[in-house]
Amino acid sequence: MSTLEKLGASPRKSLGQNFLHDNNLARWIVERLELKPGEHVLEIGPGLGALTEWLPLDRVSATLLEKDRLFASFLQERFSLPSLKVRLGDALQYDKRTLFCKGEVKLVGNLPYYVSTALLFHFSAEPCPISRMVLTLQKEVGDRLTASPRTGEYGSLSVLLQRRWQIKRLRVLSPSVFLPRPEVDSLVVELRKKQPEDVPEISEQWFERVVKAGFSERRKKLTNTLSKLIPSKAVEEALAAGGLSGLSRAEELSPGAWVNLAKRLGDALDWDANHLRPDGSGQPPAVALVAARADATDPRESLQVVDEHDHPIRGVDRATVHADKLLHRAVHIFVLNSAGELFLQRRSYRKDTFPRKWDSSAAGHVDLGESYDVCASRELCEELGLTVDPIEIARIAASEKTGQEFIRVYLAEAEEVVDLNEQEIETGGFFPLSIVDEWVESRPEDFASGFLECYREVRVRLGEVKSER
Repeated sequence: MSTLEKLGASPRKSLGQNFLHDNNLARWIVERLELKPGEHVLEIGPGLGALTEWLPLDRVSATLLEKDRLFASFLQERFSLPSLKVRLGDALQYDKRTLFCKGEVKLVGNLPYYVSTALLFHFSAEPCPISRMVLTLQKEVGDRLTASPRTGEYGSLSVLLQRRWQIKRLRVLSPSVFLPRPEVDSLVVELRKKQPEDVPEISEQWFERVVKAGFSERRKKLTNTLSKLIPSKAVEEALAAGGLSGLSRAEELSPGAWVNLAKRLGDALDWDANHLRPDGSGQPPAVALVAARADATDPRESLQVVDEHDHPIRGVDRATVHADKLLHRAVHIFVLNSAGELFLQRRSYRKDTFPRKWDSSAAGHVDLGESYDVCASRELCEELGLTVDPIEIARIAASEKTGQEFIRVYLAEAEEVVDLNEQEIETGGFFPLSIVDEWVESRPEDFASGFLECYREVRVRLGEVKSER
């Protein structure tokens, strides 16, 4: 008797359930993850556990996302191990921010055909804790993921995913390896997240808007489709500047060409304080923000050096301040939304201190002759594009843990942050304080030390702000 018969169950078409019944294929798919000890696996739609069975659960931990209550209970009984958790619910509703506490995370799954594209966008969206995905998809979707320009399958999905991910076709699966048999072939694909230095820097939101507008009517010229965002004359000039014809269509541009076009379109916009984005909001996209962003990490900039009582002494260049460990000033700003979630940024790989570490919403050194308050407002604008007024909530004395910085901590409020300074920030997002607490406790090495000092100092105050709302 089969497992399904023992459970008194049958595959549910409404959930897109097609169960892989080839053990050799299941093992082969899991092996493509190249799992290492201590890593975490997220599996979507495990069903009866065909893939789960091959996970080395003595060396890795796993979270299974299962929408079917009967199968979730079955999996919990079958894999009753401390290293494995079964979560009942819709994978599209799963909060992937909880995964940042897990370290290296890899995703595997046989995705339901009807929702595979939505799942791809949900789990790849920044900030993304996942480094690799091995997924079985409807072949048509896999073809779109891996498509090249000037092909019928090439579209916005291809461009948006290929910018940040190296995508590889692994194997075509016939309908016969599934129960029930689907009507089409499936394709196993691998997505590896690119290193930050290999990802062209541009506002995620602006890039997505441009690409989706360009492909909205793929048979039309880009001068027509992109005029929905900005005037057609600016589109024509941006195309010409990139050596592209005014007759160019979306499917003709490579992902790299799309990045360059989006940058030129952003730079072509004549933003001022009263200018609105095409969506009606009042903050300009990061591609055209403030000139002050040009070289915010210049080692020659003069910082305000102080004595042990935080009294100004003189200005010293940034490189010397760090090399000689001179006392100086800095600000950290914590941005909360109305849900009481804290915005965290991941520092660029270019940063001379704590590259790729997670940090406060915004932070920076106080320049020569600059006050703490002015610096806080400047950093909010330069790094996040926010013009809100921050409020001082704490002061922290200089020490080795702060990098010899006297720090003043500020609080600001904002519902969204879409204008990240890509020269300084790799990615960012809002996180519930409970997730930040667990993350800081389990993986302090993921954070810049200055943030840890500030967060521990003001954590109670942040909780009070949330409870006041």
